[in-house]
Amino acid sequence: MQAISFRKTLLSVTIGAALSICQTVMGTPGMTGDTAKKEVSETQVASHGAPWWKEAVVYQIYPRSFNDTNGDGIGDLNGITAKLDYLKTLGVDTIWLSPHFDSPNADNGYDIRDYRKVMSEFGNMDDFDRMLAEMKRRGMRLIIDLVVNHSSDEHQWFVESRKSKDNPYRDYYIWRDGKNGGAPNNYPSFFGGSAWEKDEATGQYYLHYFAKKQPDLNWENPKVRNEVYDVMRFWLDKGVSGFRMDVIPFISKQDGLPDLSPENLAHPEFVYANGPRVHQYLQEMNREVLSHYDALTVGEAFGITFEQAPLFTDARRRELDMIFHFDLVRLDRDGWRKKDWTLPELKAAYAQIDRTGGSHGWNTSFLTNHDNPRTVSHFGDDSPKWRAISAKALATMMLTQRATPFLYQGDELGMTNYPFRGIEDYDDVEVKGQWHDFVESGKVSAEEYLSHLRQTSRDNARTPMQWSAAANGGFTTGKPWLAVNPNYVQINAASQVDESGSIYNHYRRLMEVRRQTPALIHGEFRDLDPTNPKVFAYTRTLDDKRYLVLINFTHETVAYDLPEGLKIATTLLDNGAVQQQVLPGATGVSLQPWQATIYEL
Repeated sequence: MQAISFRKTLLSVTIGAALSICQTVMGTPGMTGDTAKKEVSETQVASHGAPWWKEAVVYQIYPRSFNDTNGDGIGDLNGITAKLDYLKTLGVDTIWLSPHFDSPNADNGYDIRDYRKVMSEFGNMDDFDRMLAEMKRRGMRLIIDLVVNHSSDEHQWFVESRKSKDNPYRDYYIWRDGKNGGAPNNYPSFFGGSAWEKDEATGQYYLHYFAKKQPDLNWENPKVRNEVYDVMRFWLDKGVSGFRMDVIPFISKQDGLPDLSPENLAHPEFVYANGPRVHQYLQEMNREVLSHYDALTVGEAFGITFEQAPLFTDARRRELDMIFHFDLVRLDRDGWRKKDWTLPELKAAYAQIDRTGGSHGWNTSFLTNHDNPRTVSHFGDDSPKWRAISAKALATMMLTQRATPFLYQGDELGMTNYPFRGIEDYDDVEVKGQWHDFVESGKVSAEEYLSHLRQTSRDNARTPMQWSAAANGGFTTGKPWLAVNPNYVQINAASQVDESGSIYNHYRRLMEVRRQTPALIHGEFRDLDPTNPKVFAYTRTLDDKRYLVLINFTHETVAYDLPEGLKIATTLLDNGAVQQQVLPGATGVSLQPWQATIYEL
């Protein structure tokens, strides 16, 4: 296909669909079924014998912040259903839904009270079934969160477990006697304080890696594992297409639960994630449940090194399909502290991730999620002058890796970090715990902690979706559970879907180019210039097709000579920074600030 005609086709499709998409964004009827089929093809049949999830584009929805239809200030499942045409037109074919289960919300749904019930704030099971049916009608798949390292302390299992030492459910959780008048060991919680909570009823302590209302399940007990497998079957039989598995490497605890060494106390995840039976449990899960379904599994692998990753994702081991590596999104993090980062460091992380996938594994490509700051504020430049073009450059990078892309809600609009001022602006349980541990204890000043937190906080990604310039960004007619970013007047979906040069439509074109170009999915990845501090230059090669991606990470024009005698044949797609087309046979490019272009060689 010729690049010029392809780009014209994409542009005409974008403009032609603008009115109906805008109606969908504003909450009025969207595209007809026939239009939707014309606009975006149905779920693709995977090429090169690959499973469907390798060619999918996944869009993460944080339901609390996506779209509220009943005015209570909290997003709901009906709100998701109302926006499916918006997502389908964007080019999304798979949705990852953050926890929708019944929960007291100590950690925004990651503390589950009932695995077979929908959170009342989000709706009910009829709403879920209707949402899933509407996704399937559009050729879209749904994956849901599987949170089984821990439950809520209000789950019936734990309610029973804490009643007495001889309760049949006692061994569903991890209980220990104290030591020397204190906790059983020195394990810290990720949310501040000790990972042990004393229960006065029996005088023993229970383990919680996260909040004290999130007791860890005891995977040593086969009854617990069977309960988890039954929950998985329940949702798979209902029609979901897989799971994002929350902190899944943490399910196996260290034998004897010995104290952490001083060096491990600063980063306990490397101990928590490497229990002795984690692979045994995952292989059993695959054998008992997953092997019987055509399901995607992606593990949140905090604490897993690049060297350990293939143990989880090598297809021959039959554990998980892929995992989230956090080395890239946290390359400038030391806990809550923000550090400087360089482009060579980012490129090195991408190269290492690609090598980790190898020939028998697969990777994820993502730049944020509900636990990380906004992409354009983190890796781009969210100033008014550069926000849009840098957001498009980052989108180009994320969608041209040898991996399944995971896009987070609002990134397709270039949503930015929130202008937090004081601690009272934050909702996150992690922040509140750290505030106690570091600020109230006098270890660091409030000013120092808040200056870092503004850049690293999870709440940056959790502010409500910005649908329009209407009050509260069109997210709700009530009071939003978390404040909407005040820049919603300038940054919103309604202003972008009918603008051909918008971030939204660049994402849309990228997804279409990815679908039409197998090399951008399955092709070999090669970083051509790993030490260059300004330009990310890499190729994607499959059979006789070879493509070059060039991204300028600076505010300057960069004269870039192609390495290794490469010559450009044609331009496939750029992010709008190009001032003039590169002629066939060119061996150098004048890269404009934040230019990101895909060339065929």
